[in-house]
Amino acid sequence: MDWERFARQMATMAHDLLEQDSVVGTLERIVRSATELVHGCDAAGILLMDGGRVRTLAATEPMVDASDRLQERLQEGPCFDAARLRDGERVYRIENMTVLQQRWPAYAPSARELGIGSMMGFLLFTENENLGALNLYSRLPGRFTETSETAAWVLASHAAVALSSARSHAQMTESVATRHVIGEAMGILMAGHHIAEDTAFNMLRRHSQDRNVKLREVAREVVELGALPRPEQPSRQ
Repeated sequence: MDWERFARQMATMAHDLLEQDSVVGTLERIVRSATELVHGCDAAGILLMDGGRVRTLAATEPMVDASDRLQERLQEGPCFDAARLRDGERVYRIENMTVLQQRWPAYAPSARELGIGSMMGFLLFTENENLGALNLYSRLPGRFTETSETAAWVLASHAAVALSSARSHAQMTESVATRHVIGEAMGILMAGHHIAEDTAFNMLRRHSQDRNVKLREVAREVVELGALPRPEQPSRQ
């Protein structure tokens, strides 16, 4: 492998990842980069594990989503284990789906029926109880080498940093938007009731608690209605 060329490609890819304007764009760029930069990779995806549930966050083709659903149903597979940090490993690999797999005896033959010949799974991120993995697939057995694994690991490392940055930016943007709508709602209440700022905020908070609705949702309603929503009347029997 031409590592100098690969390094240049990785630098370009890292720049492209940081240029994405959304988490979705970052995810899609990561999986596309895997097929472009890792030898033998025909398809790639990123899955999210939440307990035993699996959610496909990005995929280059339907085969990836089908593999995620299969691993969720069987509760086994390289990507499934990578996302769960099973045995403390960070990389999982099946070199040949046609060979009996002691570790994933149910998954391998079913994956072969999906058109998967070999695959690798890499831990990508952890957040609370949610774990993510970058998964690479080849239609042919024996396509992934040690060099492929090294290249994929470098990609996964860059991807984790970029994805973390994108998620942080998205959370910050949401936080700013939330503060803005709450401030706007407080202004409406202050003007309508001739009250102070802290009183307006307490009105929003009390309404949120009484209705068991998030504060930002109450604020959005106030902005839309121009006043606090009327309390729901109990239904008559």
